[in-house]
Amino acid sequence: MQHWLVKSEPETYSWADLVKDGRTMWDGVRNYQARNNMQQMQPGDLVLFYHSVSEKAIVGIAKVDKEAYPDPTAKDDKGKWVVVDLVPFRDFKEPVTLEQIKKDERLQDIALLRQSRLSVMPLKPEEFDILLALGN
Repeated sequence: MQHWLVKSEPETYSWADLVKDGRTMWDGVRNYQARNNMQQMQPGDLVLFYHSVSEKAIVGIAKVDKEAYPDPTAKDDKGKWVVVDLVPFRDFKEPVTLEQIKKDERLQDIALLRQSRLSVMPLKPEEFDILLALGN
């Protein structure tokens, strides 16, 4: 099993939206590295859901429910971009803020700090476990 982090502005699509919907197609990704990461996602992989911009915190855990397939919203570039299906798994009891992550010496190499603009990123198992402990 692999571990991931996806970012979304809560005003656009929030953790509460995913919980309410019960499933979502993670679409609209138009960055090659993020796309490559999505192509590696497999059903059952755990995904931390990060509210970017206004909140800057990890708020829940989703699961990959369907592996990568062509993004139907990619009008001009069919086949170039992909989506995965995510389902909610569990809320974080306490959001883990970007400030907490920056202060934790064990997380200094996490992709969230090194590649802050990337919307879909892998996590090392130990990073995932640390974040899980901080949030639960």
